[in-house]
Amino acid sequence: MPGTNLTREEAQQRATLLTVDSYEIDLDLSGAQEGGTYRSVTTVRFDVAESGAASFIDLVAPAVHEVTLNGDALDPAEVFADSRIALPGLLEGRNVLRVVADCAYTNTGEGLHRFVDPVDEQAYLYTQFEVPDARRVFASFEQPDLKATFQFTVKAPTGWTVISNSPTPEPKDSLPNVWTFEPTPRISSYITALIVGPYHSVHSVYEKDGQSVPLGIYCRPSLAEFLDSDAIFEVTRQGFEWFQEKFDYAYPFKKYDQLFVPEFNAGAMENAGAVTIRDQYVFRSKVTDAAYETRAETILHELAHMWFGDLVTMEWWNDLWLNESFATYTSIACQAYAPGSRWPHSWTTFANSMKTWAYRQDQLPSTHPIMAEIRDLDDVLVNFDGITYAKGASVLKQLVAYVGMDEFFKGVQAYFKRHAFGNTRLSDLLGALEETSGRDLSTWSQKWLQTAGINILRPEVETDADGVVTSFAIRQEAPALPAGAKGEPTLRPHRIAIGLYDLDEASGKLVRTERIELDVDGELTAVPQLTGRARPAVFLLNDDDLSYAKVRLDEESLRFVTEHLGDFESSLPRALCWASAWDMTRDAELPTREYLSLVLSGIGKESDIGVVQSLHRQVKLAVELYADPSAREALLTRWTDATLAHLRAAAPASDHQLAWARAFAATARTPEQLDLLDGLLDGTHTIEGLAVDTELRWAFVERLAAVGRFDETEIAGEYERDRTAAGERHAATARAARPTEEAKAEAWASVIDSDKLPNAVQEAVIGGFVQTDQRELLAPYTDKYFEILKSVWDSRSHEIAQQIAIGLYPALQVSQETLTKTDTWLASAQPNAALARLVSESRAGVERALRAQAADAAAQ
Repeated sequence: MPGTNLTREEAQQRATLLTVDSYEIDLDLSGAQEGGTYRSVTTVRFDVAESGAASFIDLVAPAVHEVTLNGDALDPAEVFADSRIALPGLLEGRNVLRVVADCAYTNTGEGLHRFVDPVDEQAYLYTQFEVPDARRVFASFEQPDLKATFQFTVKAPTGWTVISNSPTPEPKDSLPNVWTFEPTPRISSYITALIVGPYHSVHSVYEKDGQSVPLGIYCRPSLAEFLDSDAIFEVTRQGFEWFQEKFDYAYPFKKYDQLFVPEFNAGAMENAGAVTIRDQYVFRSKVTDAAYETRAETILHELAHMWFGDLVTMEWWNDLWLNESFATYTSIACQAYAPGSRWPHSWTTFANSMKTWAYRQDQLPSTHPIMAEIRDLDDVLVNFDGITYAKGASVLKQLVAYVGMDEFFKGVQAYFKRHAFGNTRLSDLLGALEETSGRDLSTWSQKWLQTAGINILRPEVETDADGVVTSFAIRQEAPALPAGAKGEPTLRPHRIAIGLYDLDEASGKLVRTERIELDVDGELTAVPQLTGRARPAVFLLNDDDLSYAKVRLDEESLRFVTEHLGDFESSLPRALCWASAWDMTRDAELPTREYLSLVLSGIGKESDIGVVQSLHRQVKLAVELYADPSAREALLTRWTDATLAHLRAAAPASDHQLAWARAFAATARTPEQLDLLDGLLDGTHTIEGLAVDTELRWAFVERLAAVGRFDETEIAGEYERDRTAAGERHAATARAARPTEEAKAEAWASVIDSDKLPNAVQEAVIGGFVQTDQRELLAPYTDKYFEILKSVWDSRSHEIAQQIAIGLYPALQVSQETLTKTDTWLASAQPNAALARLVSESRAGVERALRAQAADAAAQ
């Protein structure tokens, strides 16, 4: 029995046998306001290479009423099982299949998601099909290389809006609630889409040199007052301009809609011409510029996918990294280089956030080559990770430095022209890049894309008595892969820059006085260009962040940076040094108490708000997980006192003020600090310029609930002020955060004993349930977690089960006992590869925390 899985071999066999021509999909969504199920009728025309062959089509549905193959009725009870309809006795040449089924609305963010807005009590629908969930809405050959055209006909309540990949037609007078769309170009099933409901919309157009692309932005009416459509259109146009120039291929679809939808599991999804985006990106309250930058990167990432992923699509999911890495790299590059961009410092953000994610992922037992071995759908569902996105994009940045940016984009242009509306493998892109760059990329590809793990680069510096450099070399290390990881440590070729920095006496800033770019290969690379010159204050390897490697400073540079980290004139070297310090803390090379001291000495000079907010998160994590437990409370007190001092000192109404307010709220602990939060909520305390708006109020309420100051009365009162979907989620978090056995039992039961919570509410409950101040209260749930995990994984949808597997793992119980219980469960439960991977990754976090705690304790 296949269940809902599909293996690569099965997909290859089906692709050899079939060529799919077209789908006609007729959906009756007229009962969407009530929910339940809806009628789905699919007609598929496809060609078969071999007479008498058998195959199957994919469908996940509560009921199948009719299956008609080439005019012959097949018994659904005989041919439909699990997620497949068997197709026996196929004809050579053209075949026609018609399937009539009842499909189900979901509340998990998979398939056709249905959400009712508490503000207007209207239903809002949207589809999410990646990886294998178009089959939850219509019968489909669910694999990326069986492209076809898709024509949707949708019946929906009168007055609603229906959006799909093709432009929205006007309903006919005789059928005012039926929308019949034009067929799409040839695309993969996972990027088809429907968004249906009484959505609010704003429209514009992108025009240049005779090209005219209609643009639309959609959200629920209850968010319309917060929709800053002008800013979103501005970023979108910038992307159109930059991508079309760099790709030398006109935008390939008839219109471009961006739809901000509720309860979305990911950041966004690249449906062709109808991108869905999580509606938390419609900001209801003040946010920092870092949030606008992140939203812009998401917008550009999805727009880049229109070419890389939608126009040209991977053959199978082992090349998922190419889709995601390319979209990530080009979106950051667009922010960095497009004329008029608000975020020319985007590579600082990339170094500070995306690469930190990659470095973390690459040191887990589940680390894998960028080009992963994807055996089946279960493999790919857990592979949307820091390697697929962030390491892949880092390596593309390295490749651009290696072959040159002009040559890189010339290769990309050739690739799009050659494979438009087709499917490709990695070799197709590398072949195009080799043609335009003249470089042989086989060794580069083998070492960077087909091996796992991360290198460390260390400078080896010798100077004479006068401080003149007598020798300089770069030592490359390939640490052993984590226990359980597949593969061998690998030394790789790196294209890097070395920055030489000195303190400018006039400005007091650390400025770069020289930059040397070179290739590093093998264990030791000499840098003769640096001999014979006076030693600067700081040597910084991988300056400009060209390569993907952990970087260490020599002793003198480290000593100087520790005193002057906040003094770098440019944000990128600061971010690289901050990242190195964080990495050393995670690796138990830098004790947590020293990391805290380093941050407190330099963060006041940090101007980049994204870096500031990352440091806030990292310090909190370090003190709560990596500090010696006996010192934890003292370190938390020191940190929280500092957050309050910075909050009071920050410029009124500035991004820094808001960030420090949130950091303060996250760990406020003394009666006086909690009184301040309470006073800021009721207005008896004010801080000049600090707007205690809806989202900030909830941050305060959630903290006060977690420490036992607020209970149901206060939480319900706050919800009365904010009777929205976001308010429901915040209230759920606050209730689950309360420090009582009853609150924890209630939260646990709502997630584990019932499957009724929507995806976003379940996520909110789990976020409240796990509180770092409540280790003892949560300790009994370690055994309960392992008791329920297997049954939850087997009975819930992937997204829901993954939330539980990761979110409720006892990560706060940092002990050998937790490791032992995890190992016992892995050995006895025999989970499938996907679940075993998630649990092993969480286990690795506990193991790392134990090492870091020991290092911190030794530093007393």
